[in-house]
Amino acid sequence: MFFKNYSVCFISFIFLFMFSSLNFILMIIFIMNDLIYFFEWEIISLNSVSVVMSILLDWMSLLFMMFVCLISSVVIYYSKSYMQSELNLDRFIILVLLFVFSMILLIISPNMVSILLGWDGLGLVSYCLVIYYQNLKSYNAGMLTALTNRIGDVFILMVISWMLNYGSWNYIFYLEFMKNDFMMEVIGVMIILAAMTKSAQIPFSSWLPAAMAAPTPVSALVHSSTLVTVGVYLLIRFNMLLIDMFFFKILLLLSILTMFMAGISANYEFDLKKIIALSTLSQLGLMMSILSMGFPDLAFFHLLTHAMFKAMLFMCAGVVIHMMNDIQDIRYMGGISMFIPMTSLCLNISNMALCGIPFLAGFYSKDLILEMVSFSNLNFLVFFFYYISTGLTMFYTFRLILYTMIMDFNLMVIYNLYDEDFIMLKSMMVLLFMSVISGSFLSWMIFSYPYMIYLPFNMKMMVIYVSFVGALFGYFISNMNIYSMNKFLLTYKLSNFFCLMWFMPSLSTYGVTFYFLNLGQNLMKNIDLGWSEMYSGQGMVDIMKNYSIFYNIFQMNNLKIYLFSFILWMFIMLMILLFI
Repeated sequence: MFFKNYSVCFISFIFLFMFSSLNFILMIIFIMNDLIYFFEWEIISLNSVSVVMSILLDWMSLLFMMFVCLISSVVIYYSKSYMQSELNLDRFIILVLLFVFSMILLIISPNMVSILLGWDGLGLVSYCLVIYYQNLKSYNAGMLTALTNRIGDVFILMVISWMLNYGSWNYIFYLEFMKNDFMMEVIGVMIILAAMTKSAQIPFSSWLPAAMAAPTPVSALVHSSTLVTVGVYLLIRFNMLLIDMFFFKILLLLSILTMFMAGISANYEFDLKKIIALSTLSQLGLMMSILSMGFPDLAFFHLLTHAMFKAMLFMCAGVVIHMMNDIQDIRYMGGISMFIPMTSLCLNISNMALCGIPFLAGFYSKDLILEMVSFSNLNFLVFFFYYISTGLTMFYTFRLILYTMIMDFNLMVIYNLYDEDFIMLKSMMVLLFMSVISGSFLSWMIFSYPYMIYLPFNMKMMVIYVSFVGALFGYFISNMNIYSMNKFLLTYKLSNFFCLMWFMPSLSTYGVTFYFLNLGQNLMKNIDLGWSEMYSGQGMVDIMKNYSIFYNIFQMNNLKIYLFSFILWMFIMLMILLFI
C-alpha cells in the first residue's frame, strides 16, 4: 500500500491540507457566482417515512471548513513533534480527527438533528482530549467542561422538540417565514443559551480556562479557534430570526461583560496558557457582542482572523513550555528571544495581530468592529466596555511580552533552550503567513462592497489611543511589585475578585453543588443514620436488649425478688380476671 510507510500524523496532515485547499477553491467559485447548494441525501425510505440527511454548502460553510481543516492539519503536523514521547500518539491523532469530523458535520448541516450530532460529538471529544493527561486536575477540568457543554446540548434537544410543531427540523426554511411566531422566539432564546455555553459567555465562562489542562495542540485547535467559535457560528446562521429579539440585547450586555472580565483576569494570571485562554474568552465576547448588535458578517470575519493568530499563539506557547522543561509560569521565563528567536518572532507577530496592530490579521476585523461600534447608536456603557476591553488586550499582551521576552531569564543556571525543532517551526510558519495576510484577503473577499465609515478624527484614532494607554499601563504595572499594584489600584479583596474571574469557577462548581450536597449530608445524618434508625432496626434491638438485661437482673440476683415478682404477677392477673 502507498501509505504504509507513513505515520498517521503525516497521512492526516496531507488529507486535511488537501481538503482545505479544495474548500478554498470551491469557496472562491461560490462567492464569484453567488451560489448556495442544498443537498438532501435520502438514507432510508420506508412506506411514507423517509430519513433524510441534508447538507448546506455556501461560501460561509466552505470558508469556515477551509480554516478548520487548515488549522487542524497544521496542528496534527505540530503534534508529531510535540507529542513524540507519547506512546499512544495514534489514539491522540484519531481523537483530533474525530473532533474535526464533528466540526465539519456541524458546519454543513442546516438541520437541528445533525447539528446535535456534531455538537455532542464536539463535547464528547473535547472531554476525552481535556482528560488526556490523566490526573486529578484534568479530571476536574474535563468534568466541568463536559457538564457545562451538556447544558447547551439540553437546550439543543429542547429546540428539536419545539420544532416538532413545524414540518421538519431544517431550521433554515423557517427563520424568515416564521419570524414573529411565539414558538420560533422560544427556539431563538434556547439557541442563544446553547451558544452561550459553547462559546463560554458569562455565566458559563469558567470551563474555558479550566480546559487548558489538555495538551497544547488541543488548546491550539479546540479551545482557541474552532470549538469555542461554534456558538458564534450557530448564532450567525440563526441571525435572521434573532436580530429583533430582546434577549439578543441581553446577550450584548453579557458578552461585553465577558470581554471585560476576561481582559481584567488575564492581567492577574501567571499561567501562560491561561493568559491565552482568557484572551480567547475576551475575543469571543467581542464576536458575540458585535453579532448581537446586528453585524453577523463582521463577527464571522473576526472569527476567522482570530482563529489563525490564536492557534499560532498557542503553538508558540507549546514550544516555550517544552523548552522550559514543562513549566508554564511566566515568572520563570524571560529573555527567551535570545534563545529561541524564530518562536519569539511568531509569538510577537501573533500577539501584535491580537492587539490589532495595523495591517496584520487582527487589525482588519477588530478595527472595523470598533468603528462600527462608534458608528452605532448604542449607549455609552457599551462604547466604554468595548474600548476599555481593547485597552486591556494591549495591557495583558504587553505584560506577557515583558515577562517572557524582555525581563531576565529566571529559571536555572544550566539551561538548554534551543530553536531547532523544525517540525514545530514549519507548522507555525504556515500560520504565521496566514496571520499576516488573512485579514486583508478576507476583507476583500467577504465584503462585496467596503464599509465606508465617516467619523471625527479623535473617534477614528480612539483605538490607537486606548492601545497606547493600555501598553503604557502594562509596562508600568509589570515593573511594579504585586503588593504595590494592589495598594496603587485596588484593595486586596477586590483584586482577589478580579483575579478569580469574578468568582465564576467557584460559583459554577461549589455554588451549584454545595447546597444539594449539604442537604444530602444533613438528610443522611439526621434521617438515615438518625430517626429512621431509632424507629426501625436499631431501636427495636435496643428495646429488646434493655428488656432482656432488666429480666436478667431479676432472675440472677435473688430468689426472694424472683418469687415476689412471680406472686405480684399472679396477683395482678387475678385482679384483672376479677374485674373483667
